[in-house]
Amino acid sequence: MSNFNSIIQSEKPVLIDFFATWCGPCKMLSPILREVKDSLGDRVSIIKIDVDKNQQIASQYQVRGVPTMILFQNGKQLWRQSGVLTKEEIIKTIIEKSNA
Repeated sequence: MSNFNSIIQSEKPVLIDFFATWCGPCKMLSPILREVKDSLGDRVSIIKIDVDKNQQIASQYQVRGVPTMILFQNGKQLWRQSGVLTKEEIIKTIIEKSNA
């Protein structure tokens, strides 16, 4: 994840999904995020980060629970939310908080 900072510097919104393989709600969120990506296409990047394998980044962004989604654009954190949201809620948030 050495390129994490360059990823979040993107002009395109980047939704980071902090997850864990043992987390039930995280497994529920994965297909929802695939649908979000299918709906928004190239207007957004969605990156999954395993908190167990990337503890330094999870700690840096104070991720205490999973799943936690954080929306970045141009290196700025625009929004964060823990838990599972619907596809519609996530799409609405991305469009409202960024220029997607």
